[in-house]
Amino acid sequence: MSLITQPAICLHQAMSAIESAQDTLWQASVFSQRDPFKSSPNEDSALVMPCGENSVVIAVADGCGGMRGGDKASKLAMDYLAESVEQSFYNPRLIRGAILDGIENANRAIQSLKIGAACTIAIVEFHDGMIRSYHAGDSMVLVTTNRGRVRYQSISHSPIGYAVESGMLQADAAMHHEDRHLISNCLGSPHMRIEVGPSIRLGKNDRVLVASDGLFDNLSTDEVVTILRCGELTNVAEKLSAIATQRMLTESTSMSASTPSKPDDLTFIALRQNREQRISATLV
Repeated sequence: MSLITQPAICLHQAMSAIESAQDTLWQASVFSQRDPFKSSPNEDSALVMPCGENSVVIAVADGCGGMRGGDKASKLAMDYLAESVEQSFYNPRLIRGAILDGIENANRAIQSLKIGAACTIAIVEFHDGMIRSYHAGDSMVLVTTNRGRVRYQSISHSPIGYAVESGMLQADAAMHHEDRHLISNCLGSPHMRIEVGPSIRLGKNDRVLVASDGLFDNLSTDEVVTILRCGELTNVAEKLSAIATQRMLTESTSMSASTPSKPDDLTFIALRQNREQRISATLV
């Protein structure tokens, strides 16, 4: 048994990239792409970090647009998370603490830049069929079954996210709201807080998605679930990215248009259990 000391995947400032990784019990596909209308760097970063046998941490960080150093903030978030998680190799009881430490260390490092840099972050830890999520901001975590039932969806730390959760605003209307880009929590803030999700045992056909807001600003949750719930993960990533990109390139004719068009950096990770290899491992 060899110690893995490097991330399986680490994407930063990607113009357009799709990569995949797997281990005995999990598979993951990662997509990242720059806003099609800008020439500045992609401010999103993604991480797939194996942390021992049957364990992995996946994460997406989204540099806050309109602020200096968004790309630096997202890279610092991934660097500090990877460094911290590495200390928990082969001891799943340490992963939770390592993730929390990594986020807090990144928050301090981003503040120390003193340029107003900030980013959101969403993380999922997987160990032997169990997952737990962590997030700050409006990057999303979604867990769905192959029948399309949403088992878990994180709540965006934003005025619009809270309005939808409370029932004051319909999800369809929220996608077109002029304040959808505003957030109330992020790394780089002295008031940053980490929301820790429930511990969930994945069903054999469940899928997990971690994504920047570039995805959910252009596709509804129902559309994402329909694509995510079945098929090979690479095909899922290709379909999600193709539809999101097409909408970014097609300007909405009005605020009431049925499909949104919000050009942005786009990054997501799809994860599932590796069922066939799990069966083989059990038989051995």
